[in-house]
Amino acid sequence: MKKTDMVKKKLKGSSVGIAGAGGLGSNAAIALARVGVGRLVIVDFDIVEKSNLDRQYYFLDQVGKQKVDALKETIKQINPKITVETHSVKLKPGTMSSLFCDVDVVIEALDSAEIKTAFIEEILSKLPHTPLIAASGVAGYGHCDRIHTIHSGNLHLCYDEQARSSDKDILTAPRVALMANWEANLALEILLGDL
Repeated sequence: MKKTDMVKKKLKGSSVGIAGAGGLGSNAAIALARVGVGRLVIVDFDIVEKSNLDRQYYFLDQVGKQKVDALKETIKQINPKITVETHSVKLKPGTMSSLFCDVDVVIEALDSAEIKTAFIEEILSKLPHTPLIAASGVAGYGHCDRIHTIHSGNLHLCYDEQARSSDKDILTAPRVALMANWEANLALEILLGDL
């Protein structure tokens, strides 16, 4: 069997959970759909707004829809064979891990620093055998050479320690998509292993 076929088969049988469907989550989900990950579990409570269109993977005709529904719609246009399980709920500490207990890898793509921290802690403690990918340092533009990955047990962090917070800098499509695709690429690395 050719390597391409082995990769496709392995990804088709794999699943990834994505917490958050904004800039990071929507772009990561599309990247994973394009490579053929068989099942995506996407969680977000928000709706698509016009202001999201400059960096999130949504379209003008999706404004007003739940993000998870709009994203599922787009993924199905890319690859209708992918199973997309959506949960339009706000993640709350103590119950966040239950939505991701049966996926192979979890991607953290949340906006709130407080919820992000609580989510990472909860996934690492309640799902200790599930790899978790997170991102920090998404704001700004340029300086791609500063981005690197920190591995700490089952936590894999896409990181730019010099980037300012989004409260003090802007969020731009190239930088957001770069970090989202970095997260998606790490998921592939974990899912495919030594294949």
